[in-house]
Amino acid sequence: MTDIEFNLSDSTFAKIQTLKKLMGFENKEWDEWFSHLITLYQKPQNNDLEEIMKKLYYDKFYDEWVKNFALNLGNIWKETSAKELNPVDSQYHIQKHSAVVIGRGPSIKKYGHLQLLANSEYKGAIICCDGALINSLKAGVTPDKFPDFFVVTIDTAHIIAKYYDDPIVAKYGHKIKGVFSTVVSPKTVQRARDAGIKIHWLHALFDYNEGKKSFNQTSATMVRAQGRSSGLPGIQTGGNVGTASWFVAWQILKRSTVSLIGINHGWNEDDPMESIISHYPVSKEIDPNSESFKKLFPKLFNPEFKCHYILDPIFLYYSKAFKEFIARSPSWLTTINATQGGSIFGEKIHCTTFEEFLKKFKR
Repeated sequence: MTDIEFNLSDSTFAKIQTLKKLMGFENKEWDEWFSHLITLYQKPQNNDLEEIMKKLYYDKFYDEWVKNFALNLGNIWKETSAKELNPVDSQYHIQKHSAVVIGRGPSIKKYGHLQLLANSEYKGAIICCDGALINSLKAGVTPDKFPDFFVVTIDTAHIIAKYYDDPIVAKYGHKIKGVFSTVVSPKTVQRARDAGIKIHWLHALFDYNEGKKSFNQTSATMVRAQGRSSGLPGIQTGGNVGTASWFVAWQILKRSTVSLIGINHGWNEDDPMESIISHYPVSKEIDPNSESFKKLFPKLFNPEFKCHYILDPIFLYYSKAFKEFIARSPSWLTTINATQGGSIFGEKIHCTTFEEFLKKFKR
């Protein structure tokens, strides 16, 4: 082992000691903690996880994508493109407007974010992930108070229709603009239509890099077959509606500041075990303290909000993809994570409390 000496101020050393303690390494060697930090922050050298997850989604859902698209195509030809949501004067909107993306992660309830938003003077756009729509409306986050109100759905499963099956959605649906992937279940789309939501279509990009043999290429050609020469806009989704909603906020709506609440992409350390293993079921008899469990469900530290979170293989993929998308986003875009927990922190991600965000962007 190499001995190294360097000078630190007392205040800096005190901060380092506090961080070491907060991360659970108070009684462990400095070398062990530094090794942990290197593991957390070093960039991966390959895309093995990304390739595995892409193949998993492709193999599992391809037939459903094709079937749903075929059943939606007649309505896609008749209904509105999400491109029509682009502001007429993009530069003005890029300079002046913000959006809040609402997910349904556990921190949104823990910190009362919906109540804070409902009681605020915020004037920007509201973009609800479909699973957060009913709770948001019931909390008072409605298009009556926030006229620039959107909901996003990209999931192909029929069960997603339940997110639109509530009297409060029918009450406000005619004032809500829906952004739907062309491969969403027709049952889900019809339930949204029945609630009065206006449908705006886009492509979810997942195999466009395969060229002419890709489903994205084929479906885009079919959409243009009825004279829609410009086709539909396409966005990457990161495999989940939270990341897709972030893309909608700036790629479609051209908002220059996008704040996230309820986008945890990870479990709280005190969540029940049945929740933590719900994405990736394992034997209920497995010991949470075993090394194999810790490798599959690592407990990590968020230095921005000074809390721990637990990843599973699905959230690891979501989190990694989302953070890479944000790191590569355009210079005019500011992404603010006001979730106050979870795994989304790093390059080009500004972390703050939602209360502070609302104070700054109330007008």
